[in-house]
Amino acid sequence: MTDILNLVFRTFASHAELRDSPPPPVPRSSALLLGENSVSRSVLLLAAVTAASHPGLRVVFFTRTLIRSLPASLQKLVPSPESLKKIQFCYPRTVEELLQQVAALHESPSTSPPSLIIVDGLEGFLFGSRGGSHRELHPGGQSCAAHLSALLCDTAAFLTRVLEQRSSSSGPCRIIASFQSEVDAGQASREPSASDPILDILDRYFQVRCTLDPDGGYEAAAAGLQQVWHVYLSGRGVTEASRSKDGGDGPAVAREWKLWIFPNGLMEFKVV
Repeated sequence: MTDILNLVFRTFASHAELRDSPPPPVPRSSALLLGENSVSRSVLLLAAVTAASHPGLRVVFFTRTLIRSLPASLQKLVPSPESLKKIQFCYPRTVEELLQQVAALHESPSTSPPSLIIVDGLEGFLFGSRGGSHRELHPGGQSCAAHLSALLCDTAAFLTRVLEQRSSSSGPCRIIASFQSEVDAGQASREPSASDPILDILDRYFQVRCTLDPDGGYEAAAAGLQQVWHVYLSGRGVTEASRSKDGGDGPAVAREWKLWIFPNGLMEFKVV
C-alpha cells in the first residue's frame, strides 16, 4: 500500500491527470496530522474510506467523537457498503481505555489484521479530563504521550509482521493520528517546535508531520470557496522518500498541497 496521505490527496485531487497518475513510493511511516479538529477529522475519514476501498485492507478508527456521517467529499468516491464494513470504529473515552484497546490489537490480532490504525484527536485523550489545556498537563502527561505513541508504533510493527507472515498484500500496517497543538500551525510546519513538549514527544515517534495551516488571504472568497488550507508534509519520513527518488524515474513526493473546502462540504486537494 502506498503512503495513505498522498493517496488521499491524489484521490481527491482537482486534476484528473493527477488522480490517475501512480503515486510515488514511500517508506513505511507513521503520520501525525496537525490542525483544526473538524478539518483533521474529515481528512482522517477520507483516509479510512480510501484505504478500506482497496481489496484486503481493514481499518481501525479510534475516536472520542461519535461519527454520525461521512464527509461530503466521499460522494465522489461513493464507498460501497462492503468497504464501510471494513472500518471498525472504536470509541474509547479515556487514554486508559485507548491504551487497552490498542494493546488488544497487539495481543490478539484478528484473522484479518488492520492495515491502517487511525487515532482522532490525541489531545482529547491526553487532556480530556483537564479541559483540553496544555498548561494544565499533569507531571505524568509527557510520559503518557510517549507510552501511547510507543504502543501505537509497536502495535503497527507487530501487525506488519503478522501480515507479512501471511503473505498478505495488505501490509504494512500504518498509523495516522491527529493532534491539535497550541503552537501556531504555520510555524509548526516550518521549524521545529520548542514550546509544546507534547508535540516534541510525538515527533520522535511519528515519521511524517502533516500540518494544516489556514490560508489568511483572499483566495477562498475569490474562488467561491468556504475555506482554503495549506497542507505541508515534513519529517524524516518525507526526507527519506525524497532521497530514495533522487536519480529515479518515478514521481517525486509532493511536500505541499492546498486543500479547498467548498460551501457544500466537498474537499479537493491541489499540489503546489
